[in-house]
Amino acid sequence: MSEPAAPEPDVLDPYSLDRAGISELLSELGEPGYRADQLHAWLVRGVDDPAEMTDLPAALRERLAARFAPARPDLVAHTVADEGHTHKLLLRFPDGEAIETVLMLYPDRATVCISTQAGCAMGCPFCATGQAGFRRQLTAGEVVRQVVVADAALRSGVIGEEHLPDGAPSRVTNVVFMGMGEPLANLPATLATVRWLHDPAGFNLSARSITVSTVGLVPGIAKLAELGLPVTLAVSLHAATDGLRDDLVPVNRQHPLAEVEQAMADYRRVTNRRVSIEWCLIGEVNDDALQADRLGAIARRLRAHVNVIPMNPTPGVRWKEPTPQRVRTFIAGVERRGATVTLRDTRGRDADAACGQLLASYPLGAGTRLPAAMGAAERIDAATALPTLPATTEAGP
Repeated sequence: MSEPAAPEPDVLDPYSLDRAGISELLSELGEPGYRADQLHAWLVRGVDDPAEMTDLPAALRERLAARFAPARPDLVAHTVADEGHTHKLLLRFPDGEAIETVLMLYPDRATVCISTQAGCAMGCPFCATGQAGFRRQLTAGEVVRQVVVADAALRSGVIGEEHLPDGAPSRVTNVVFMGMGEPLANLPATLATVRWLHDPAGFNLSARSITVSTVGLVPGIAKLAELGLPVTLAVSLHAATDGLRDDLVPVNRQHPLAEVEQAMADYRRVTNRRVSIEWCLIGEVNDDALQADRLGAIARRLRAHVNVIPMNPTPGVRWKEPTPQRVRTFIAGVERRGATVTLRDTRGRDADAACGQLLASYPLGAGTRLPAAMGAAERIDAATALPTLPATTEAGP
């Protein structure tokens, strides 16, 4: 009687492993501990093909090749804006799912904006990604790989066939979880990626150079605080009254403003890190004096910094960016409450790479959305008729 066939070894994406996981894998293969350091160093440099890991024994390379799943994304589209300083990358994974990642170059830093989900279920009606709907979660490896792709491009000076501008940084210095999806709705992958990025033997990014954005998933904010790393928390409020926020950010019906504000205060207390408030300013929707005043009061209580981003044109969204005059008036209204405000640069809008524009060529409504998000675009029409308070009016905190 013949012996039963040995089971096939489990295949995995090496970027889904943290340092402990890499050590465990090498230990299973009977290798000494220093091999884990060698393998990790190759992964940090963007090399995931064991055949290219020349300081590993040939026999080990063969065994690793049998264990590593083909998970490297293909660059299927690349658009450039801002005179070569903003690059939007359409990356397709082996299962055919595609996501978008944005690399932004500045004189002193290189920031990569990464996605945590294919699509998004939050259904914010002013966001192209939210209107496309949710398709699937990204794995930790797929999230980390976006940074790997950007970092490798910086080190080589080339993305696809496009040369990066002279003087571009040689490595990724900042990472923002502000691409497709809600990072705290994919918490395991988000936390694993933060650990990968912060690892001193890896990308070695300081916690303060990592920003995690959320629409206000309160349980996730608490879990992020438990991580023990003072990463920057950016909360996308977009409305400072529950009635308007219920429609602009449908998850507000689960976690209303008071609950979100308390979670932000708790995060600051635990991490001793200032929280940021993100505000997509939509013309004649959330750019009136009442919203400015209430936002200023929230920011003052939290000692939070406010980033105002004028709405970028997005497919399938009928609202428009505010006029320059309404932008100036809104910011002045927030500042009257004693809050600090920055008018954010709309980098990448010519390449549909700016905030709210990431779509990955999905048909609108192709995925699933929160039930609360359905019909929000119609209900929000009533918000355009919100009363505008005189600029000198002081509402309650």
